[in-house]
Amino acid sequence: MKIKLLSLAFFSATALLIGGCSSAPKVTRVNEDTVTDLSGRWNETDSRVTAQEITAELMSHSWYSTYASENTGKKPVIIVGIITNKSHEHIATETFSKDIEKEMINSGRMKVVQGGAMREEIRAERADQQNFASQSTMKKFGLENGADFMLQGTINSIVDQAGKNKTVYYQIDLELTNIQTNDKVWIGDKKIKKVVRK
Repeated sequence: MKIKLLSLAFFSATALLIGGCSSAPKVTRVNEDTVTDLSGRWNETDSRVTAQEITAELMSHSWYSTYASENTGKKPVIIVGIITNKSHEHIATETFSKDIEKEMINSGRMKVVQGGAMREEIRAERADQQNFASQSTMKKFGLENGADFMLQGTINSIVDQAGKNKTVYYQIDLELTNIQTNDKVWIGDKKIKKVVRK
């Protein structure tokens, strides 16, 4: 009986000692614009800055002024299509797409229409309203804004490593296509290079 009690006391003391030695992670909240490049991998700063710079380039290109002059100042309607991740790592391309959409909408110079699964959800809601909403509040079919242009692109990367040191190079290529004519009206890119030393 004494051996069991001593064993129990020993294991309890050991557990307390081990538990006391382990430390909880220290978490510090920072502004979302703060650059926190911990690993050298694609991060939220890359996504945000790329979206800002490439959208500014998109709006300053001649296709925009040409469209505005040919359409009496009408804002172009854009749908963001697929941005394919061809890089060596997992990249949340949906977050990047949303950063681009946000920049375009906040500029006030373009309209952005919903695409993909979210568009289907909206259409399903509109169809549901045909049966269950009152005539005065029901939204009608056939009144969506058709997109004039589709933005698509890729994210590629190249890694060069020697020992524990490496460079990571990202190239983001985006293309804007006129949906009516299939003409590419703009091609833009953003390059990011990081040196990671250990």
